[in-house]
Amino acid sequence: MTDENYTGQGIWCVAELRHGSLVPTIFELLTAGRKLAEASKQPLCAVVLGGPGASQAAQAVASRGAERVYLLEHPALEQFVDEAHSQALASLVQREKPAKVLFPASAIGRSLASRTAVLCRAGLASDVTEVGLDSEGRLTVTRPCYGGNLLVSVTVRRGPAMASLRPMAYPRLEAAGKPGEVVPVPVDPGAWKLRTKFTGFAPEKSKEIDLSGAEKIVSGGRGLGNAKGFDLVRELADMLGAAVGASRSAVDAGWITYRHQVGLTGRTVRPKLYMAFGISGQIQHLAGMSSSDVIVAVNTDPDCPLMKLADFAVQGDLYQVLPALVAEIKRQRGDSHGQDSPAG
Repeated sequence: MTDENYTGQGIWCVAELRHGSLVPTIFELLTAGRKLAEASKQPLCAVVLGGPGASQAAQAVASRGAERVYLLEHPALEQFVDEAHSQALASLVQREKPAKVLFPASAIGRSLASRTAVLCRAGLASDVTEVGLDSEGRLTVTRPCYGGNLLVSVTVRRGPAMASLRPMAYPRLEAAGKPGEVVPVPVDPGAWKLRTKFTGFAPEKSKEIDLSGAEKIVSGGRGLGNAKGFDLVRELADMLGAAVGASRSAVDAGWITYRHQVGLTGRTVRPKLYMAFGISGQIQHLAGMSSSDVIVAVNTDPDCPLMKLADFAVQGDLYQVLPALVAEIKRQRGDSHGQDSPAG
């Protein structure tokens, strides 16, 4: 499998299960995979690895465009263990020989992709934002480098070509007319060489909405002036049921943690509503949120990039606009006896 002339068949998308629950990034991978499958005239397939009950996740994936779903279901795969999952997947890859394999660029997906690529001696491009094929049918990807200051095009020359795709880089593939075929795959844990084991899981005690899948995001930038400015951002986000985002400059200033950073060096997002307060819109930030359905920007500079991109641009002092917006939402909700107003 080290030959650059490797010829496989099929575009594979690897689903992620967290504690038995299917992570919806698989539907974004299927959109990217469909693009490659149609261009190369190859079948679009998926892989689901998990414990008892994983068959339900496989059926869900089969109903969303995958023509074939390989199901690796075994108690040994119930919780993610890098060595176990990568060896189980590598065995299937070596047997079936897919042409391309896509992973989610999550903590689990990155680990699984790198270990599987090593076991299969395959080429891997990590943390990519776009996929395509060159004139010879080889996988080409776009990915950020040098701290997100550059976007580079990379060709994966060693097959099977693998890539981990950033969450929200592509929209989620909708349900297909006819469900695909689910193919159970025998799993033999006795063939694995394991040095680690799962001992327990302690969930993070945070009530904040995660950026990755948020449908509404309220973000703040350098224009807030200080960390206290995020108190207003959080208040509006709580009222709208939105996640809190931030620009890189706000994170670098120490006003908010990195987990909130939107952009090439943070999270790529695709919400229905994106509200930006005091963010000028450097190219790295725009690349991470420009696919939002509706963009609202508030800034004193009407000529900054984000104000030009926005569907609704408000020129003004955010410390006047934000409190006024919060007060109006409270008033509207009070008038409607606690029900959400159209702004919510």
